[in-house]
Amino acid sequence: MAPMSNRTLALTPDLRDYLLAHSAPEPQVLADLRAETALLPGANMQIAPEQGAFMALMARLTGARRCLEVGTYTGYSAIAVALSLPRDGRVHACDIDEEALAVARRHAERAGVHGRLAFHPGDAVATLDRLLGEGARETFDMMFIDADKTGYAGYWERGLGLIRPGGLILVDNVLWSGHVIDASVQDADTRALRAFNEMVREDDRVEAVMLPLADGLTVARKK
Repeated sequence: MAPMSNRTLALTPDLRDYLLAHSAPEPQVLADLRAETALLPGANMQIAPEQGAFMALMARLTGARRCLEVGTYTGYSAIAVALSLPRDGRVHACDIDEEALAVARRHAERAGVHGRLAFHPGDAVATLDRLLGEGARETFDMMFIDADKTGYAGYWERGLGLIRPGGLILVDNVLWSGHVIDASVQDADTRALRAFNEMVREDDRVEAVMLPLADGLTVARKK
């Protein structure tokens, strides 16, 4: 009988290459963006290609038309999702780094989805509060949170106001390279992620699952 496992496998580099080779092919514009981002000082903020493919599939499966992103960086996740949206779909992408957003704009143009992306430079909390104040409550289908870890709780709360019932909130880095279970790691980001993960677990407004995808991805459905 072939070996089987009832636990998530640890991915060796060769097994991950196999996984990528047998998943939806990465669009060339995203591969190029990933290569360019790898040369930047903040390259570790780039999401994994398999995560981008998963997010794009979630957008398609849910029929998403209006998406929201907090922490866009150079735009990989925003463009991946925008490529999966109908022509009248829109991703509202927030980031404080205008130089990174310039890279995102350039690649969005190359991908042909610049019309599906609305970039919001500056403080994301101010942007989310403005959207709430402008009547956007419960009008978004999907949200991705991947910004400063100490701000996650605030983004989550505002996101729950902006996401429609049945919509999704995806949250990145929830396993934090395993540091969330290492008691010797006590920096502000790690403590914030531990507290955030506990908060989501106790939040009865959602049903959520934490997936061992890339650096850990929580997928929550608003009830």
